[in-house]
Amino acid sequence: MAAQELAVDEGKIKRAVQSGIPLTITTFTLPHEIEVYVEQVLTIFFKQVDQEKLKDYVIYCVQELAVNAKKANTKRVYFMERGLDLNNPEDYKMGMATFKDDTLGNIGHYLQLQKSKGLYIKLIFQIKRNIINIEVRNNIPITKTELVRIHDKLARSRQFNNLEDALSQVLDDSEGAGLGLVILLLMLKKMGLTEECFDITGTASETIARIIIPLEKTRLENLSDLSKTIVENVNSLPQFPENIVRIQKVINDPKSEMSDIARHISIDPALTADLLKIVNSAQYMLVKKVNNISEAVKIVGTRGIKNLLYSYGTQKILGGDTSEKKALWDHCYKSAFYAYNLAKNFRKDNNLMDDVYVGGILHDMGKIIFSSIHPDLLNKIKSFCTEKRMPTSTFEDLSAGMNHAEIGAMVAERWNFPDHLVHAIKYHHDPLSAAPEEHDLVFTVYLANMLCEYESNNVSFDQFDTQVLESFGLNSMKQVDSLIERFAEGFIREVQGSI
Repeated sequence: MAAQELAVDEGKIKRAVQSGIPLTITTFTLPHEIEVYVEQVLTIFFKQVDQEKLKDYVIYCVQELAVNAKKANTKRVYFMERGLDLNNPEDYKMGMATFKDDTLGNIGHYLQLQKSKGLYIKLIFQIKRNIINIEVRNNIPITKTELVRIHDKLARSRQFNNLEDALSQVLDDSEGAGLGLVILLLMLKKMGLTEECFDITGTASETIARIIIPLEKTRLENLSDLSKTIVENVNSLPQFPENIVRIQKVINDPKSEMSDIARHISIDPALTADLLKIVNSAQYMLVKKVNNISEAVKIVGTRGIKNLLYSYGTQKILGGDTSEKKALWDHCYKSAFYAYNLAKNFRKDNNLMDDVYVGGILHDMGKIIFSSIHPDLLNKIKSFCTEKRMPTSTFEDLSAGMNHAEIGAMVAERWNFPDHLVHAIKYHHDPLSAAPEEHDLVFTVYLANMLCEYESNNVSFDQFDTQVLESFGLNSMKQVDSLIERFAEGFIREVQGSI
């Protein structure tokens, strides 16, 4: 989320919370308008996670850390302008003796200098794996002297039990991180957190202040219980189609020949026609059109046919008879196309290409399941929320998509989908939590989904997981834009070719 967009986009914040993707605000000078904007974003963010009682404490902590980051950037340009070396003890002492008075007397000059040098303050808010992560970053390395002084102040703060104790003692505030950090730790105590939930670290290029807030376990357990209740009570969703289950068993039988698989598929004319349509789509880029299922099975292979059957069966059950469902399936088809092309261009593994395509089609099946639920089941879920004393916002979260990955994965397990497809559905918003052996599949489905969301302006580049991007050799917005341009053109050709 770019800093200059001062109009708060509530929809974007809600999607970020539901999907576990980070919200990022970047500023160079931290003007008052940005501080107000940050407060508005955090207010909506904590409302979405049903933790409004924490909002004011967190807003203070974030603003304190942001101001400290701005002062650290100011210190860099101040020392630079005076020709002083931050890492030299004598220079450091000399610079800090005049830093506060000089910069306060001419702050506009130094803030403009920070901006011209590209020194930013980056705020990141994310709920992931049931934990709220808050980071305040600035792109300067922290010196050992600064780190020692900060940790010394944090250590001294342990002597205070409350705010009054802290204010009654005069602390050295030449660093701009004395009393403020003490108050920050007292704020964490008020939230029931320990100092282990806060840390300041440095890398070769950044200083990172981090606050970690584990969500209340009761609500998380209730959400998980509610997901199970939905899956157990989805009577409107039948078992996986019997004819497809029968064909899957034939494919899994090591004694089966390709001709046996083709014969069992051919018994169902509608299935045959639909599979031939898929095989002849741009996904497989066949030189000539395939007209019979025997040839299709040979070309696509047993793994590819098996995956197509999972996709076909799910779509037959869940359907696309409403505009909401159609929009969800359209997104899934595009994600599948992008996932296939990511695997083809970056991984060059035929099995992976098959797996990510069907993973892309099925990744949002939890959302589609929720949109399929009959009114009587919705009433059951509301009763469950009332019985468990869960806030109405929890039900609204679920109906809007929160936990859809968990719900989709549970139904996939109920339908005996293979583990790799369950992983693709369950972790498509949280790729780093997937088992290492599933990273190629999950990373690809995650990135394909994010590319589609980014193309639709639902997320910004800052919200991509950098580890996933790096695994594909993508390091810049320009590379991502170029990739989407290529994929979007290919997808348009595919859609036009299928009409």
